[in-house]
Amino acid sequence: MLKKITESVFSFDVEWIPDPKSAEILHQTPSASGSMENARLSFESLWQDARKPEEDESIQPYLKTILCRIVSIAGILRDCPRGGEPQLKLISLPTDPNDPAKCEEKVLITSFLKSVGRRKPQLVGFNSAQADIPIIIQRAIINGLPGFGFSDRPAKPWEGVDYFDSRNSDYNIDLADGLGQFRDRPSLHQAASLSGIPGKIDVSGDSVAEMWLEGQIKEIVAYNEFDAFTTHLLWARMAHFSGLLTSSNYEREQDILRNLLEEEIKSGKEHLIKFVDEWDRLMTLTGQT
Repeated sequence: MLKKITESVFSFDVEWIPDPKSAEILHQTPSASGSMENARLSFESLWQDARKPEEDESIQPYLKTILCRIVSIAGILRDCPRGGEPQLKLISLPTDPNDPAKCEEKVLITSFLKSVGRRKPQLVGFNSAQADIPIIIQRAIINGLPGFGFSDRPAKPWEGVDYFDSRNSDYNIDLADGLGQFRDRPSLHQAASLSGIPGKIDVSGDSVAEMWLEGQIKEIVAYNEFDAFTTHLLWARMAHFSGLLTSSNYEREQDILRNLLEEEIKSGKEHLIKFVDEWDRLMTLTGQT
């Protein structure tokens, strides 16, 4: 379970799709540049290679993350100086889903690595040690990027910030690891929903590839933001269980997050209304109101 809360915490989630360039290089599929039909063929080539013989062709098997392209990163940045009031901010990449240049994978990863490398926050995710962190590292290497401080490592994990050791470092927190192993490990949707926190709303991870093919980058970012809010609320609940947030501080954390949701909705992110409505519904259903 959680052992400490640092002054800066980033509860984040990453969305990715099969990488058409991976299929072009490894399976000699046609270039998908500017062609959604060729991109679809590339996706299918990668899925087909990963399917078991007995699996139906409609199945989208989980691909090794190195074969995938990052299309969105979202998170809740929490800054809280000792003795101060937590400040929460929603961070979403790409910053402009309508600008193709800002949607480039290299741009997304560079922005993430630079920000994390500079601020050194405690990274919090769900299954992030097995998926989100590895894909960021793998795709950064494939894109020929430096670590921008993210890749700095202390001699021993407990002597400083280490994003490569989720077992021993307090800066790489995978909430899933604290909730169970193997068959007893819940999904984010299960753990959140049963706790009165919105889980998956309208979209699941399996839908992202099709959404990307249809040019729905804005909708992918919106879905990613849902998961970011969910992850932060689950983190706060687990921090409360771990004795790191008092009951009053835990209630305050939820109030601050709700205020952030309301501010984002007022700024134009009306999709977050669904999150608030689902939160209210689940809080009532689980007897927490």
